[in-house]
Amino acid sequence: MGDNEEDRDAIAEPASDSQRFKRLPERVKLEDTVESKDTNVARDPEGGRDTDRDFMIRYSGG
Repeated sequence: MGDNEEDRDAIAEPASDSQRFKRLPERVKLEDTVESKDTNVARDPEGGRDTDRDFMIRYSGG
């Protein structure tokens, strides 16, 4: 086992809680923090209706 492998084992399984919090985690690049998520198409707020026509019919009846 090489020195590099021993270091990884020491990092992966710390001896105690005091050892666990002595070292900060590695930095994360800003480019790696971008989340991509599939989106759904937004619903039509008018529901396929002609709201201007509905308004005219509703309020111009006299």
